[in-house]
Amino acid sequence: MDFQTQVMAPGATAKLAADALLLVIVGDTLPATLDAPLATSVTEAIKQGDLALKPGKCTYLRQVPGVKAPRVVVAVAKDGSARAVQAAGAAGIAVVKGLGVKHLAVLVAGATTGAAQAEALATAAADAVYTYRTTKPSAAAAPLLAKLTLLAAKADAVAAATGLARGAAIAEGVTLARELANRPGNHCTPTLLAAEARKMARAQGLRIEVLDRRQLEALGMGSFLAVAQGSDEPPKFIVMHYQGAAKTVAPLVLVGKGITFDSGGISLKPGEGMDEMKFDMGGAASVVGTLRAVAQLKPKLNVIGVIAACENMPSGRALKPGDVVTSMSGQTIEVLNTDAEGRLILCDALTYVERFKPAAVVDIATLTGACVVALGAVHSGMFSPDDALAAELLAAGHAALDTCWRLPLDDAYDEGLKSNFADMANIGGRPGGAITAAMFLKRFTAKLRWAHLDIAATAWKSGAAKGATGRPVGLLTHWVMAQAK
Repeated sequence: MDFQTQVMAPGATAKLAADALLLVIVGDTLPATLDAPLATSVTEAIKQGDLALKPGKCTYLRQVPGVKAPRVVVAVAKDGSARAVQAAGAAGIAVVKGLGVKHLAVLVAGATTGAAQAEALATAAADAVYTYRTTKPSAAAAPLLAKLTLLAAKADAVAAATGLARGAAIAEGVTLARELANRPGNHCTPTLLAAEARKMARAQGLRIEVLDRRQLEALGMGSFLAVAQGSDEPPKFIVMHYQGAAKTVAPLVLVGKGITFDSGGISLKPGEGMDEMKFDMGGAASVVGTLRAVAQLKPKLNVIGVIAACENMPSGRALKPGDVVTSMSGQTIEVLNTDAEGRLILCDALTYVERFKPAAVVDIATLTGACVVALGAVHSGMFSPDDALAAELLAAGHAALDTCWRLPLDDAYDEGLKSNFADMANIGGRPGGAITAAMFLKRFTAKLRWAHLDIAATAWKSGAAKGATGRPVGLLTHWVMAQAK
């Protein structure tokens, strides 16, 4: 989608040649800054009972006198916050996206249109027009909407343009992450995921390498390979490099869990809902999407994206409960449950990234059902022993409207990982399951400034709206861009 800003001058709505105008009214009074013809029509709609100046209300007006756009949608926002403007914008776009609207103009009246509001409108528009078609050619045609012009006051124009550009990049990354995660397991195997990552990297001028089983064996990634051994699909270890600064500048590293299908292995999952385990590579998808967004925004820093990709399947070769594997770090792991496989591939990836001497590392994984129980689908779970890094991620999530919530990493939680037969077990029991999973990963981060994001509840939606969300591409992009400053 093409995004642009235009300075809002008196009478602009009478001249702007768009297919539709979306007017977002902030608050419960009609702003005095509206052009008179538009204000008159909105006032009449209120009198006729077609609109109330209450949050969430929306109405459609056709052929408004004095407005060049043939369609006008009015949506009411609770306040001028980015989240409220995004919600109102999404409601308004939903009204017109099924119509013949190719070019939408947006005007926020009654509040400042700053960078945050502009970004929120861009991501709302991109979300509205995304349609999954890869394995569903019968899907309804994608909306025609291809261009959004944001009208902003002269004093807000620079900030609005900055926010719109950031929103456009995040939208591209989110869309890519959604597309990858939505594809069924047979259409997004580790090999195909590596091919899509390579395609993105080449298009964006990134350097990429993909390691195969033989190379992983040479590195000693016994934990990762143990998960992969039950599948006929070969594992892939994907490393993408964005270089926006000198090679001597320590990079930020993102590590994504890429289980392209998770049956649970020998510890087989229940059949109900197992189809959704194609989403178990949501962390990997978010890393590819974030690198896509970062490449478009071109910050002056270095970012490396690492993805450990494989399937977790039952077979005669599969990892068994009670098996002991040796990780790349040399630490041994007793596998008490083969469905706790994400941590087994991530631990080797975390050891691998030590070679980059990173400024900070964030791993992203659909790791535990326990995090779903703890936080629901509102916040991603966030863990870090580094208070400053945790604060950075919390702030990034707030700015991106892609929030996370910090959970503890107290040493007392480590007790549950003790094993009589290895250096550690891969599970610590049901209580505090998201925390003990993070504590397991923490054992492989002694040399790293590290944080872990558990996105098991936020990477996709179930039910009638089943599909990937693209989270936390927004959070990660904001975090990376903040480090560039």
